[in-house]
Amino acid sequence: MVAAFDEFCQACSEALNSHKGPEGRQLVQQHLETLLSDPEFVAAECGPDAEPGIRTLYRDKETGYNVLVHVYEGGKKGPPHDHGRSWAVYGQAAEWTDMTLWTRKDDGAKEGFADLDEAETFRLSPGKAGTFEIGDIHSIHFPDGARFVRVTGTDLDAIPTNRFNLAEKSVNVGGRL
Repeated sequence: MVAAFDEFCQACSEALNSHKGPEGRQLVQQHLETLLSDPEFVAAECGPDAEPGIRTLYRDKETGYNVLVHVYEGGKKGPPHDHGRSWAVYGQAAEWTDMTLWTRKDDGAKEGFADLDEAETFRLSPGKAGTFEIGDIHSIHFPDGARFVRVTGTDLDAIPTNRFNLAEKSVNVGGRL
């Protein structure tokens, strides 16, 4: 498990140093899918004995990217949100996650107001990953027992992110996602 994870982190660092834009993040997505095909890594970090919650496995000092593991006992349907000035790559380890992309109908000029349209929904199944670029608005829905790995361009606790309320047509700056 250690070798596979170390190789993953090294490959991500190289990709992000060599390719500063979306191409580098697509390489991170490919590397994450390779990592999720390693049964030892999945069992150790995302298996049935993994501690529930969100854990940071790695923070890269040079590029700033973070690797987090999400282990959930209960299912969840989260609100639309973005990752502020960061990108994210989600990779499914167990069960599934439905990812919904949203587009903003308003121009963002009215503080606290946001009107969103659902653009697309797709499912991440075990071993598959999806990339969300800076500013992409998305929501997640997953069942009991879902587990995934999320790679972010920076520590999301250190930057403002937006959470959207569809019923109220509002947006609020939030904390941890």
